[in-house]
Formats: sequence, C-alpha cells, structure tokens
Amino acid sequence: MKFVIVCCVLVLLSACQSSVQSDEYQNMNPEIDVFRFFDGQVNAWGIVQNRSGELVQRFKVSIDGFVNAQGKLVLDETFTYGVGDGVKHRVWTIEKRGDGFTGRASDIATPAVGTVYGNALRWQYEMDLPVDESTYRVVFDDWMWAFDKCTLMNRSYIKKFGLVMAEVTIFMQSNEATQGCKGALHP
Repeated sequence: MKFVIVCCVLVLLSACQSSVQSDEYQNMNPEIDVFRFFDGQVNAWGIVQNRSGELVQRFKVSIDGFVNAQGKLVLDETFTYGVGDGVKHRVWTIEKRGDGFTGRASDIATPAVGTVYGNALRWQYEMDLPVDESTYRVVFDDWMWAFDKCTLMNRSYIKKFGLVMAEVTIFMQSNEATQGCKGALHP
C-alpha cells in the first residue's frame, strides 16, 4: 500500500511541474544555428539552484569551438567556479543528424540528442552526477534559445525519477558579440 501511495504522490508532483512546449518556438526568430554560434570563442556564465531555489553553484565557462575535418563540432569547455565546485573540463563532439544533433562527451553517460525548434534547441542526455560522496544517474533536459546571432540563453532541468532536482541557468555570448554584433543583446 505504501508503494502505491508513493507512486501516486510522484505522479502528482511530476504533473505539477512546468514543462517547455517545443511548438511554441517553431516559428520564432532568429533561428538557432548551433554550428555557426559555437564556431570560435564563446564565453558563458551561469548558476545552479537546487530544488529549493538555493544557489549551489556559480560558474563561468570558456568554450573554444571548431568544426573538425569530419564536419563535427568540437566544444572544448573550461569551467571556473565562484560558488561550489564541479567539472573543470569537458569536450563535446557534436554532429548533425536530420533536423537535429547528437553529441558525446567523456563524462556524459548516454549520447545527447538535440532537436531544433525554430529559435530553440532541446538537448537531452543522462549523466552520472557526483554529489558529495555519491554519484547519481540524472537526466538533463536542456533548452537553448537564440536571442540574436551572438547570444544564447540555456535553461537546464536536472531530473531524477522524473522530478526536477536542480535547475541550471546559463547565458552565452560568442566572441563575435564582444567585437560588436549589430543588434546583439549585451550583459
């Protein structure tokens, strides 16, 4: 009986969570162009909040991106933390797949799958996330939105058992933006 009650509570809690609807972004501009945006230097900054809204990480990311000889996008990411701690370095290899992308990185447990919806990209994968002395298999549900050709905003929902356990907010600007993109949003 306790098992049934717990399952019902989990279903009700997951139903109460907000979710992003992909069709809302299908006709929005500017259309996101992942390979163009990340080809070069990108600077990013963000935060991680736990399910209570408490700030657990504040970080900056320096991303060096390039398209290799096989036509794959390589993102070499270096992280620094102002609050909390986490991964210091990650290298993604991303390739085009139909209307979206697939990607891999050494600390990502499953291939990431990305789908483009107009000005948005949904990026999903599983990761073994170290927390204190334990490691948890979690699902990342990332949404990126193009503000303009030089600025992206990323909102990630970190889920366990279908429940959002933490949220990540990241802003990214391509090096092109620091040199003065016309119409670019600047922090």
